[in-house]
Amino acid sequence: MSEEKTSLDETAASSTALASPAPRESVDLLRAAADPALTEDLALALLKHADLPAEVLEQLARNSNALKSRKVRIALASHPHTPRHLSVPLARQFYTFDLMKVALSPGVPADVKVAVDDVLISRLKTVTVGERLTLARRASGRVASALLLEVETGDGKAVDDKVKDAKIAARATRVLQTALENPRLTEALVINSVLHAAASTALVQAVARHAKWSRRKEIRAALLRTEHLSLARALEFSREIPAQMLQELLASSRLPAQIKYQLLFESQSSVVTEE
Repeated sequence: MSEEKTSLDETAASSTALASPAPRESVDLLRAAADPALTEDLALALLKHADLPAEVLEQLARNSNALKSRKVRIALASHPHTPRHLSVPLARQFYTFDLMKVALSPGVPADVKVAVDDVLISRLKTVTVGERLTLARRASGRVASALLLEVETGDGKAVDDKVKDAKIAARATRVLQTALENPRLTEALVINSVLHAAASTALVQAVARHAKWSRRKEIRAALLRTEHLSLARALEFSREIPAQMLQELLASSRLPAQIKYQLLFESQSSVVTEE
């Protein structure tokens, strides 16, 4: 019984060592990373260790046989200790959803996530509608906010057919509405989007009607500075702003002059009524 227990203990200890090796004590990680016969499974097992030193990761990045594996490349780019000069160039080779996966991986350093998001954002004009919808729903807040500014215009050719125009508009609206529901989208990102020079009428109106975003005071103030807000919404949003603050806000607003005048008139009338 004692011998059997000892054997079981040894087996358990061996399994633990394989699953969680002590990098600097029992395994020559540099040699393993450089091994030209390194398989995908072994490379992935190696990359599961969050404490791998940078020199091991750099050695693995030079292992051309291991890097033939898409999974290994993604795992290497996603490792928390992979140097930026390795992870970002690797990411540029990835497909759309692989980029999204890296950007959302919790262990990836913040600056690498930003760089990967930038790569993804630079490709938005070339991805399909289906990919845009998935990105709008699941990608980072930065990607979602970039999609708010992306207007699908077709393949670059003139589109005279009203039916085709309607289909393009419907697809763009679906992407926009989906991006506004992205759980990673923040108030600051929405404000930046509506104030962007490329913000469309559709975006401003969608945010102004949105059940969540249209209730935020800072977003209402931002919408009042755009050129696309309707008079009805502008009047609604301006009523909660003191006259002096409204006057200062409208000084930097791109709203049409007639709407600005109407808002200031209503605001002053309200002050006189209260007095």
